[in-house]
Amino acid sequence: MKLRHFVIGAGVGIAAAFVVKEYVASPYISSEKALRIVKSAFKQRGPIDGSWIYTVPEPYTVNGETVTVYKTGITRSVLGELEQYEVMVDAKTGMIVDVIETAA
Repeated sequence: MKLRHFVIGAGVGIAAAFVVKEYVASPYISSEKALRIVKSAFKQRGPIDGSWIYTVPEPYTVNGETVTVYKTGITRSVLGELEQYEVMVDAKTGMIVDVIETAA
């Protein structure tokens, strides 16, 4: 019985170490947090109809500088007309880097 407890404890310890290592090792904010930042910024200007995010960070060049971003999108209705935006969020800091209106 004591060997069983030792094996279970070691397994839990290894699993916890792996999870902590993965969490600490990532230099990026989570994609969910990036989307919350964008939605919060757009909600200040009115309601949002829909949103999406690519969960894998990718390089994006703005003003001659390449940064790693999450691509997100926001859809909203303003005075009965659909507006769609593509928003780039810095994957390290969470700052909105660029907003592109894709449909108005």
